[in-house]
Amino acid sequence: MPHDKDQTHWHEPAGSKKAGFGKFAKKPTPYDAFMEEEGIPVFRDIGISKVQNLPLVPWKRKGGKGHFIQLYGTEGKWGCYVIEVPPAGALNPEKHMYEEIFLVVEGRGTTEVWQEGDTRKHVFEWQKGSMFSIPMNAWYRVVNGTSGGALLLAGTTAPNVINLLNDFGAVFNNPYIFKNRFSGADDFFKPNDSIETDPVRGLAMRRTNLVPDAMNCDLPLDNRRSPGYRRVEPFMTNNCFYFWIGQHENGRYSKAHAHSSAAVLICLNGKGYTYTWPEEIGETPWKDGRAERVRRIDYEPVGMVTAAPGAANWYHQHFSSGSDPLRLTAWFGPNSRSRMPGVPGEIVTDAGAIDITEGGNAIPYWMEDPYIRNEYEAKLKEAGVANRMDPAWYLPPERK
Repeated sequence: MPHDKDQTHWHEPAGSKKAGFGKFAKKPTPYDAFMEEEGIPVFRDIGISKVQNLPLVPWKRKGGKGHFIQLYGTEGKWGCYVIEVPPAGALNPEKHMYEEIFLVVEGRGTTEVWQEGDTRKHVFEWQKGSMFSIPMNAWYRVVNGTSGGALLLAGTTAPNVINLLNDFGAVFNNPYIFKNRFSGADDFFKPNDSIETDPVRGLAMRRTNLVPDAMNCDLPLDNRRSPGYRRVEPFMTNNCFYFWIGQHENGRYSKAHAHSSAAVLICLNGKGYTYTWPEEIGETPWKDGRAERVRRIDYEPVGMVTAAPGAANWYHQHFSSGSDPLRLTAWFGPNSRSRMPGVPGEIVTDAGAIDITEGGNAIPYWMEDPYIRNEYEAKLKEAGVANRMDPAWYLPPERK
């Protein structure tokens, strides 16, 4: 019988042929559909020199102007957008069943946070460089305190939740109150500068729901990415959304190291650039004639670059190219090292902080592609910035 053209029928493959199309177009996820329904553009690439360059479009649900950002490698792992708060105005109140952090790109203002049924709202102030987190499923309203522009960059776990639930009502109209995420204490949004040890990796951590100035706050010495490197992990509102703030000294750059996708680096201060390339093409892609597979983004505040834009592991390397130190914040969404797949209790190596020669995957300076050093020295000279890379770092251990 003839087939109805409006229906798709299953046909078993004939003989030894395989079932299926073999190649097919990826279907949009529920989160992709959500972004389309919101009616604002979606920026997709490996990075952008500064988010301030993105065109802003009226966002009816939010009450401001915005633009989604979905850098390669973050699809389905976490979401991002930039939004402008109306001058001397406010965004619409909302709540949602996903985590959200904000970085203030421009402007100053306040944010009101409350739970359903509360008679009092928590109000805190923010300015350029502030970072804060909205507790899960709490009501909030972002208010512009000036007659000028206020621009905020947001990171969310919306793709994870929307893709799993596939029900917008359950995401935006859920009555559950997370008391373990928002205690209601008077000092809930009071900044905390105390440093403690991250219980998983032993790194510097700061428990605070508000960082007044991430662009200039003190950072403890770390030394894991480059000599003199500083870093801290803010831990906010009991989130799974993982991020850190780090800084490379001027005239220096990080060792290349490899991991899978999710991490996005956001420039807070200084100027720089990032190279990223698939681990499969080796440690010296220029020397080996594979430079065409290396990607590069140059950035300034507030530029973004995805560390690993494709599947599997990618090497990435960050360069401070200006006269000021290069300060970055890295956003991973709920994809931190502590949440890697594996058996509870098994020992996990912090491979990116350990050289290849010692069992990790960081490329020591003396093993890296010669192109890296030569180009960096030329760029600093052109910019009139002193090169602070010690020549001894480029010597194999037996020659030091």
